[in-house]
Amino acid sequence: MEKAKRCAIFGNTYQPKKCEAVQKLLDALAVSDIFPLVDHPFYDYLTEEMHVRIPECQFIEDDDFDADVAVSMGGDGTFLTTAMRVGKKQIPILGINTGRLGFLADFSLDDISETLGRFFAGQLRTERCSVLQVECSEGQMQGYPFALNEVAVLKHDSSSMISIRVDLGDEYLTTYQADGLVINTPTGSTAYALSVGGPVMLPGSENIGLVPVAPHGLTVRPLTLPDNLEIKLTVESRSHNFLVAIDGRSESFQDTMKLTIRKAPYQVFVLKRPETTFLHTLRSKLLWGSDARVIEH
Repeated sequence: MEKAKRCAIFGNTYQPKKCEAVQKLLDALAVSDIFPLVDHPFYDYLTEEMHVRIPECQFIEDDDFDADVAVSMGGDGTFLTTAMRVGKKQIPILGINTGRLGFLADFSLDDISETLGRFFAGQLRTERCSVLQVECSEGQMQGYPFALNEVAVLKHDSSSMISIRVDLGDEYLTTYQADGLVINTPTGSTAYALSVGGPVMLPGSENIGLVPVAPHGLTVRPLTLPDNLEIKLTVESRSHNFLVAIDGRSESFQDTMKLTIRKAPYQVFVLKRPETTFLHTLRSKLLWGSDARVIEH
């Protein structure tokens, strides 16, 4: 007997326009005989706040679930949360963009039925994305210690800069005097790292970026590393604390804490259209090659 097809659905709870989007997705799943699993808080939001009628489904209460595909409904922030929930399960993630730019969540809701059909027919491209893992010198982090985009070490509640000593393996690199430091994957190179002057990295390039945030030294520049290096951070702060933001999830630490960042032992699988490449995305979403002086008639 053929195994029933299962789709896990995740979404945020602050986009009212998602009502119509979810209904289209549920209709497409029903037509394709795909059983939905819905994240419980998202289900409550849809049924109680948006009054969406959801057919028979299974609730996702924690991270103990299994599915053929995970659908993220929202923007890239929702996609990062979905990647955290999927973790090392190797469930491919399909991002339906109901937000703005959407580098990760780049599928349109208009062709969701066709997209699901192409996935189950094996006609979508799977991009394997590396993940960063964070370890602390004292105990464990309270939150999920893995990042698809970036780990950012930032000043906390003071206008003063922080000092971030960086060792690569057993060798000292430098001590950054800055507002912070972004350590990013190739996937995250078009996110926070890009906004503070970091280089764009091609998917699968097996690199890690070190991008200082507002560095004091004029000669300090972003650095690209091979992803087999272990990065050790020691932070000093006048306020004796600092922030660590892992894909936007922030946690406060005392500056006695030392951090070790390395490539995680698993990857996140992201579904892409085979006809759309990363270079095409740069041209279409970052408008590379466009000239504002040229007026099309």
